[in-house]
Amino acid sequence: MQVVDLNSDMGEGLGPWTIGDGVDEQIMPLISAANIATGFHAGDPSTMNDTVEMAGRHGVAIGAHPGFRDLIGFGRRHIHASAHELVNDIIYQIGALREIAAMNNLPLHHVKPHGALYMHIARDEEIAALFIQQLHRLAPELILYAMHGSVIHRLALEAGHPVVCEFYADREYDNNGSIVFIRRVTQLDPQQIADKVLKACTEGVVTTVEGNDIPVQFDSVCIHSDSPGALALVQATRQRLEAAGITIRAPQTRLLPPDNSWKNEVFNG
Repeated sequence: MQVVDLNSDMGEGLGPWTIGDGVDEQIMPLISAANIATGFHAGDPSTMNDTVEMAGRHGVAIGAHPGFRDLIGFGRRHIHASAHELVNDIIYQIGALREIAAMNNLPLHHVKPHGALYMHIARDEEIAALFIQQLHRLAPELILYAMHGSVIHRLALEAGHPVVCEFYADREYDNNGSIVFIRRVTQLDPQQIADKVLKACTEGVVTTVEGNDIPVQFDSVCIHSDSPGALALVQATRQRLEAAGITIRAPQTRLLPPDNSWKNEVFNG
């Protein structure tokens, strides 16, 4: 792998409340794509605008990070609602950030669902199909960030919609290739995380919690900004990748002319 995207969740404060002590300002120059909270799990219009402006100053690709309508639970609690209601919520949030980006003369680059919504849309066929249908109709150029092998990943490929798969630097994997989600992430060793990412990029494998190496396929590395010591994790990872000659760059899209055989391509060239 010669080129990889490095993404992180940004703008996850609310009003006067922020995550960390200026951590967004410190992380933003180090990443290539920012997933900006769109108001349902975190964020508000002014925070969204400030984060978009910051991304623009550093040349970072801007992505919508829609979540369940769950400010109290930070979008990590499952909300039981119909597929139509949830897709309406997602499109609403994407539209909000797209207009704020347009106000700053910046394009919206991607969409990455947040937290429990990310997991729900990764495995629920009904919402995944409806979301891809609407996203592809409204914004066929908007890249979807997803988990490799998930339902939403498969449906995006079938629809010819641009999709980028992620590798989670600050999460563990099991032998099935699934993320081992824990309620509270502990402090992680930056050098160990950097080694893990470099191994995934150069060898295409990750060591599971059971101690086995399994293959991983991805185009982007995710480090969550609310992980303890996130700045050190991002710094160490970027330094290790650059030292290995790996370029950090947001994925680009190429939209082909629409006809019965067209499709979108995602490429890092």
